[in-house]
Amino acid sequence: MDILANQKSIRKEPTLKEEKRASFELLFSPKSVAIVGASRRKGSVGFSILKNMIDNYKGDLYAVNPKADEILGLKCYPTIKDIGKQVDLAVLILPSLAILAAFKECIDGGVKAVIVISAGFKETGKEGAALEKELAEMAQKNNIPLMGPNCLGLINTDPKVKLNASFAQRMPDEGNIAFLSQSGALCTAVLDYAKGENIGFSKFVSFGNKADIDELCFLEYLKDDPKTKAILMYVEDLVDGQAFIELAREITGEQENKKPIIAIKSGRTAQGAKAASSHTGSLAGSDSAYNAIFEQSGVIRAESLEEMFNLAIGLSSPKLPKGDRVAIVTNAGGPGIMATDACIGSGLQMPVLKPETQEELKKVLPPTANFSNPVDVIGDAFHDRYEHALRCVINDPNIDAILVILTPQAMTEIKETAQTIVDINKTTDKTIFACFMGAVDVLPGVKILEDNHIPQYRFPELAAKTLSAMVRFKKWGERSKTKVVMFKTDNAAARAIINEARQNGQRLLTVEQSLRVLQVYGFSMPVFHLAKSASEASKKAKEIGFPVAMKIVSPDIIHKLDVGGVKINLQNGKEVETEFQEMMKRVAASQPKAKVDGILIQAMGKKGREVILGMDNDPHFGPLIMFGLGGTFVEVFKDVTFRLAPIREASALGMIESIRAYSVLKGVRGQKPADIEAIKNSLLRLSQLSCELTDVVEIDINPLMVYDAGEGAHVIDARLILKS
Repeated sequence: MDILANQKSIRKEPTLKEEKRASFELLFSPKSVAIVGASRRKGSVGFSILKNMIDNYKGDLYAVNPKADEILGLKCYPTIKDIGKQVDLAVLILPSLAILAAFKECIDGGVKAVIVISAGFKETGKEGAALEKELAEMAQKNNIPLMGPNCLGLINTDPKVKLNASFAQRMPDEGNIAFLSQSGALCTAVLDYAKGENIGFSKFVSFGNKADIDELCFLEYLKDDPKTKAILMYVEDLVDGQAFIELAREITGEQENKKPIIAIKSGRTAQGAKAASSHTGSLAGSDSAYNAIFEQSGVIRAESLEEMFNLAIGLSSPKLPKGDRVAIVTNAGGPGIMATDACIGSGLQMPVLKPETQEELKKVLPPTANFSNPVDVIGDAFHDRYEHALRCVINDPNIDAILVILTPQAMTEIKETAQTIVDINKTTDKTIFACFMGAVDVLPGVKILEDNHIPQYRFPELAAKTLSAMVRFKKWGERSKTKVVMFKTDNAAARAIINEARQNGQRLLTVEQSLRVLQVYGFSMPVFHLAKSASEASKKAKEIGFPVAMKIVSPDIIHKLDVGGVKINLQNGKEVETEFQEMMKRVAASQPKAKVDGILIQAMGKKGREVILGMDNDPHFGPLIMFGLGGTFVEVFKDVTFRLAPIREASALGMIESIRAYSVLKGVRGQKPADIEAIKNSLLRLSQLSCELTDVVEIDINPLMVYDAGEGAHVIDARLILKS
């Protein structure tokens, strides 16, 4: 392999600059806080935040309001300067037009960090955006971390701090989950939901418009926060996709103390019809980019807030499954079958228990029980029968995790069974999940489980989905770490082809130009020549050797098949000459104004498996690489996957393995496996090309004909489109 270099990381510098890092810590752990815009009016934001701080905060608290002497028993100061003491954090709750003056006072008063709660900035239009830009510039010039504007605020539940610099209705319980959100209104609903589900938080952040500090800054802080075991994110947009990938990958899979990140992304639907000239362009969209970013960074994407918290409960628990082999212990056959279906549907394995395990089960369980997997202890089971079944299953070497299902029947010992699970959990390193089904009768047992950090779910489908996510997270952390591969290429030669096309006024490179660019980047393809006459076509075909394919070469024709511009399997010179003339006539009739450079004469490659490679330049994130099953129906079946360039070797393999048709590439019904290594290297070359040739905004390689393992792959057709 002609590898030039390996890049260890794409992130060039820390998200938080050193001069800002110490001040950023004071957002979460200030020794003194000033509430600027504290209010006496009940129900106002200024009143609510001050009351939350008074009720919870452990440090020095100051209220700033020039029109009041005191509020809620706390002395008021006219300005920050009048406090006369060091203020670590200022929370600004003023009309937007008054914020700049207040921020200037914070600078003059030596304030270290600022939260701007107020709305009225870029979300309101042009004037608000200009105001926000000026605010951000002030913060950056003075190295003051600015959170907001237009946010709910920030909460740190650490008992030593108890900071509630927000207008949320209540202080959440202490926990090990951090929550980051761009939406303030959503946060209030999340806090209420979490309270009802007995879910606590380590940190809770609503960062609003991200005028200065953004999600990357908070992720970098939470990466090393000892109180945080899992990070939840509500995402509307990301500032820097590649920087997010690098930082999130470090958090989820590369640092010693790995932490799961679970994200929910709003705006999943397409932005609208896109006038794309390529398969890749028509299939790509903003949601494809976010899926790619999450896949490459080890972030688990949730479909709903409920799913997000279900996943968080399991992923923040101290014991991850060592593998994907699950056993179910239940007192009801129906739920056991439901759980089995859910586990298998989630990609988990349900192995049969070893014969010696089944023999041990039979010593205590009644003859009517089920002794394989799921293990049914029957509806009249007391806690001791559960205990025996659990101990037997845990000792089975074929089992990595156990899901315990309980349905509340008249004789069921709910609390005792829950305590049994807790006691056994302390004796094993295997993962135990519980599913006490119901909402009222099982509550005493559920409380015992939750108090002892046993993941508990109301229904088996939720438990199975969470177990599957835990297994994926474990595998992600243990995966082989690969790098971005760089190949030796003649970059100047590729640019010369593009510059020539530019001089000709082209946006669409012809098939001949596209193939030549790909050749420079090391793609393999059948021999081809451009012919400008029938006789030249016949001559070139004889040089290549029959059979040959013929393709119209025009910068004005995007879809060659639609205008009769493709013919394959021509067997001799006479056929080639005749077809040259006929193809020119068909194209002229269909596209009379199209400029035609000639016809491409190309050797017919042997039959293989057709895949598509592509690139679409996302306006926000840059080159988005696509892979999928190829051919003319790619937009119908949409069996494709995306990654943000540059991609690593593991990402390239992940793209190949994640399509539904991967089994076709592995080989079915006696077929040999396809050359996966050749596909992987093609994706890596495409990634490099996409990053280096920034004039290219769309690429289709369709098909890439992939042969049996060890025999390589050929580009049969390609299309490159330049930015306007």
